Amino acid sequence: MSSNKAERKHKKKQALRERAAQRNQGKGDAAAAPDPALERRLDKALRKAEQELAARDKAQREAEQQQRLARARERAEEAQARLRAEEEARRQREHLLARELPQEQEAVPPPRGLFRRLFSGLAKTRESLSGGLARLVLGKKEIDPGVLLGLEELLYTADTGPETAERLLNAVRQRVARRELTDPSLLRQALKEEVQRVMRREYAPLALERHRPAVVLLVGVNGSGKTTTIGKLAALHAAEGRRVLLAAGDTFRAAAGEQLMGWGRRVGCEVVSKPPGADPSAVIYEAVRRGLDEDYDLVLCDTAGRLHTKLNLMEELKKIKRVVAKLLPEAPHETLLVLDANTGQNAIVQTRDFLQAVGVTGLIVTKLDGTARGGVVVGIVNEFALPIRYVGVGEAVDDLRPFDAAAYAESLFA
Repeated sequence: MSSNKAERKHKKKQALRERAAQRNQGKGDAAAAPDPALERRLDKALRKAEQELAARDKAQREAEQQQRLARARERAEEAQARLRAEEEARRQREHLLARELPQEQEAVPPPRGLFRRLFSGLAKTRESLSGGLARLVLGKKEIDPGVLLGLEELLYTADTGPETAERLLNAVRQRVARRELTDPSLLRQALKEEVQRVMRREYAPLALERHRPAVVLLVGVNGSGKTTTIGKLAALHAAEGRRVLLAAGDTFRAAAGEQLMGWGRRVGCEVVSKPPGADPSAVIYEAVRRGLDEDYDLVLCDTAGRLHTKLNLMEELKKIKRVVAKLLPEAPHETLLVLDANTGQNAIVQTRDFLQAVGVTGLIVTKLDGTARGGVVVGIVNEFALPIRYVGVGEAVDDLRPFDAAAYAESLFA
């Protein structure tokens, strides 16, 4: 590219000199003498031509990059559509089978460890990513550009996000270039190691022992599963012997308070609530005061779902935090953002906006069992370095578990 550019520059300058010489022909020796003004005009014209050429080259490269990304997204969408069709067919088969089986054959599944829960919950993402890798390298003798392009598409399909996909892909490319990775069958192991390297940054547990009560505020958009998540968190910590108090701070949604009361009865926890339309700050203030007076270990505070783009609702969260701090200067000790894994890349946008608005300290990712977009967890950790506190991998009460990065990476590529 540099030699071609120099050659074009030389030819343009020579042509301009020849035209100038023709105009000056016949004007005598004085005209043949170098003209500084002409030289400056020639240099200026050449610089302008070079700038225009560079701008065209840049525009062409950007257009090619956009086309390549568009093709990758299109193929990812097609893969998602196939996965949805396969999942619908599977559900129909299970439904037909369930109708044929007598009810007495149903059994309560035995308790499962975290790895088995993640392994089961991440089945769709694993089939998309790990299964796709197996098909990609089938019959391949080496890791060629076609394999790397297919890997890029798989990372987009799993919704890791452009930045994270590029980071993982570059790490693999470097291994291939250094001849550390030559066997296509080892590509899955290499990718798992890179994901573990990203995820190893942050996955600390909640710091509950340093505060009594520890005040945890849950925030998120509508439909992310905050109220259900609070109920499951209460069950988890109550089972560990903690006294848990729930605050029904979602006074906007009429059924939210009743839903949380139901969870309180189910897991044996008290609930502080007020009628719909009450000031959520007052509800949470009362809950924290009661937590102090009655020696609770943990106060879990629900809030109304809000779009991350609505500034007035974000201000309401800031008010809640100010009010709570009047009772406990360091409270809330955790502000956890609840994300629905099914939202894919929108989860990254939500994280960025809530982090800027209310200072999120950690994340809870729900509904990982119902999506092929489990790679979004990798993207969030890579971009924000926020700890994933818990993940939801099912509908059962005990399917919300503390996050384990090693188990997560293993479940993606097992």
